[in-house]
Amino acid sequence: MDRFRRKLANLPRASKRALMMTADAVLVPVALWLAFLLKYDSLTNGLERNPWLYVGAVAASILIFAGLDLYRAVVRYIGARAFFAVVAGSVASATVVYVLGQTMTWRPVPASVAVIYALVALTWVGGSRFLARRLLLPTHTIGERVVIYGAGEAGVRLARSLAPRCGLTVSAFLDDKRLLQGGHIDGARVLRPDALPALIKDQGVSRVLLAMPTASRRRRGEIIRRIEGLGVRVQTIPDLVDLVSGQARVEDVRDVDASDLLGRDVVPPKEHLYEACIRDKVVMVTGAGGSIGSELCRQVARLRPRRLVLFEVSELALYQIDRELRALVERDQLELEFVSLLGNVHHEQRVREVLQAYSVQTIYHAAAYKHVPIVEHNVIPSIQNNVIGTWFAAEAALECGVETFVLVSTDKAVNPTNVMGATKRMAEMVLQGLQERSERTRFCMVRFGNVLESSGSVIPLFREQIHRGGPVTVTHTEVIRYFMTIPEAAQLVLQAGAMAKGGDVFVLDMGQPVRIADVARRMIHLSGLTVRDEENPEGDIEIQFTGLRPGEKLYEELLIGSNVAGTEHPMIMRAIEHSLPWDEMQDLLQGILIVMGDCDVATARDILQQAVGEYRPGADIVDNVWCRESEKRRPSKVTSIQSRRPVTPREVTVVAE
Repeated sequence: MDRFRRKLANLPRASKRALMMTADAVLVPVALWLAFLLKYDSLTNGLERNPWLYVGAVAASILIFAGLDLYRAVVRYIGARAFFAVVAGSVASATVVYVLGQTMTWRPVPASVAVIYALVALTWVGGSRFLARRLLLPTHTIGERVVIYGAGEAGVRLARSLAPRCGLTVSAFLDDKRLLQGGHIDGARVLRPDALPALIKDQGVSRVLLAMPTASRRRRGEIIRRIEGLGVRVQTIPDLVDLVSGQARVEDVRDVDASDLLGRDVVPPKEHLYEACIRDKVVMVTGAGGSIGSELCRQVARLRPRRLVLFEVSELALYQIDRELRALVERDQLELEFVSLLGNVHHEQRVREVLQAYSVQTIYHAAAYKHVPIVEHNVIPSIQNNVIGTWFAAEAALECGVETFVLVSTDKAVNPTNVMGATKRMAEMVLQGLQERSERTRFCMVRFGNVLESSGSVIPLFREQIHRGGPVTVTHTEVIRYFMTIPEAAQLVLQAGAMAKGGDVFVLDMGQPVRIADVARRMIHLSGLTVRDEENPEGDIEIQFTGLRPGEKLYEELLIGSNVAGTEHPMIMRAIEHSLPWDEMQDLLQGILIVMGDCDVATARDILQQAVGEYRPGADIVDNVWCRESEKRRPSKVTSIQSRRPVTPREVTVVAE
């Protein structure tokens, strides 16, 4: 049988069409004869008619079916469209038979015969297609059993897209709607959600597919929490936005998105804030190829700026976001002019030239080194990028009359214990100080916690470790973090910038903090695996606690003190925090420039502590080069910050004697 099926499937398309036409040429006259038999209860009554009636019925039917493209349909994947073509063709064929029957036979054909013929032809012609489909589809034993959560249109489409695939069998549908419960979809029952444990136990269901594209993130989170302890893998179809935009299809099943683990709905943007600094303006994003920078570019592109300038130091990252934006512009037919430029933010002359050449009005400054351990091991380059780069870019913005400069900051800037947090807090204070000199440019900063799926985030790391079979590594049992999705963070950054008065520190509402160990356990459970520990030594994946890395804290904070005011957006707060006068900040920056030239990590860290009074290093210096060269190190030439001559931003590096 399998050999016959393969030979049939491998026939040329022309041969398959000829077979279907031949089958119809046989079935149509038989159906007409059967119609006479059923009408008159006589085997010979239909045969006594003019034989040309049968020839006409065959010719008309084949022409009608061909005109409806029934012979072009791929039989293996025949669906509702082909079924309606069969219905229309059968009705049209019966109409032709009735008309011919009034003129070609000595006894007119009754209308009832035409109706019976239409029904028989519909049954036989349609049945022949579905029989061929059954023969051509490969048979397979029941493989992995899955349950689809959601019996709506998306669930039905998903089930039918899975039908041709080997290895997956839909055991049942689950749905919260009572009206759907108890029904059947393609042979699978629709059950209540609480039937899932029994399905897992009795039928060996090993995977649950969430087909709920319109459900809120909170609702999906509730369902996931209900399922995750049952030992099945949980996957989902894409969100409604991706389905509508054409970026994804229902059958593009993926693992549960990290945002579903939070279970928090996104607050819709306030349009007047969302567009205020963007619509019909020239916008520049620094660090345009990074996690946050690239999302800012995507969202800015849809808000109809006059021009979008992408500024990025990494050629690869710039190429990737450039290619993505070009595809976005073409797909969504956006009227957008954008330019991709290579450059480093601490090259002030390059930044100034770009701002002047393109008359930039709004800057979103996302360029920064943000990975805590890497920054801790590379102190001088990180200070140069995070502090000096922000200073020089801001000075260039002042000189060129940029209207709004928004710094993307971090919760690690609050009471920092690491170099990354200290540099970001000092960058905030640089902008606060520069605001004193600014008559036109509004400087502000937006502070938020970890973003899911960003470079360096634990979520991609956990996913990779689970895929490899473990272990999953967590730094500490009690470490907690605030999380937000990348699109949500970028959306709020754009809105916060519109509310800036100058020198503002905006803090995003990150919701409730999440224990990282709990995230690891949930991701293991949602992969259909179990945690291996003392209580379950036969589990699949072990969680190893590796200890806090240099500069890491157990808990992150969003505010220095408690002086905070609300804004017109419910998820954006304005923090009232101390800053240094510009003269004092400039002295500290001059000192930073000099010790950078001498690669003096110890003094550089001391200056960071002078600038950021809350900075309490959580570890000794672990800078790779500094530690390796410790035996050869000369004493620093810097003895007093106040005693040095002023250094201007254009002097990018001052090298000690």
